[in-house]
Amino acid sequence: MKAKNRTNPVRIIIFIILVLGAATMVIPFLWMLSTSLKESNLVYQIPPQWIPDPVDWHNYVEVWKNSNLLSGLKNSVIVSGSVVIVGTVSSTMAAFSFAKLTFPGKKYFFMALLSTMMIPIVVLLVPQYIIYTKIKWINTLLPLMVPGMLGNASMIFFLRQYMTGLPTELIEAAKIDGCGYFRTYYQIFLPLSKPAVISNVIMIFMATWNDYFGPMVFVNDAKKQTVQVAISMLNSYYENQTDVPVVMAAALIAVLPVLLLFIFCQKYFTESFAMSGIKG
Repeated sequence: MKAKNRTNPVRIIIFIILVLGAATMVIPFLWMLSTSLKESNLVYQIPPQWIPDPVDWHNYVEVWKNSNLLSGLKNSVIVSGSVVIVGTVSSTMAAFSFAKLTFPGKKYFFMALLSTMMIPIVVLLVPQYIIYTKIKWINTLLPLMVPGMLGNASMIFFLRQYMTGLPTELIEAAKIDGCGYFRTYYQIFLPLSKPAVISNVIMIFMATWNDYFGPMVFVNDAKKQTVQVAISMLNSYYENQTDVPVVMAAALIAVLPVLLLFIFCQKYFTESFAMSGIKG
């Protein structure tokens, strides 16, 4: 009993720290929601008004009229969906190969793959732009889709670590049942890696959906821009000052897909990190 009592203050301190950390993430979201329902003249009111009075739903109507939000959402869905679906297949296949198959130079190929994670994106910007210009990909969605569809180095590394902890004897058992490597991959190892795959899907989707730099550099046509660029263009729509409630309404609409995906897949997200930490 004494030992338990000694740990109580430590647990209380840890709980308080976690609550404060959670508050730093939740409070900005609540403020964004509150601001999106305010009239423009109430945004900078002191003291701040957390519960809008009156509630102005017109901001959500205004955002569809004065921005390319609908086309931005459509383009973001196309880009993110392509990267997540095709990129997940290619990344899981590569991870399975590095984790369970034996082939010449595997160690060196894996080290070369990891080394690409240390290259800053800015260093690749000029060569990428030159290449995309020569193959006429500029002002299309292809520069945003194709590289991600070929696989993600961090996802391959994470899934390789996860699959390494799965029993290799499963491959031998599958061979006895007449399964080839591809069938072993998608019928045995892929289902067993479901928590790790889903957690990586969440992270890849978030990175692709929230990407602002790529669309700004490679896409010029407003109708082909993604949702993040469409939101930023709201600032240039107003001549004197930005209509903050309208921008907050657009931002809230844009963040909802990521939020919903994380809420529904939270169990797999936490489980994958727990398992990868145990298996190393």
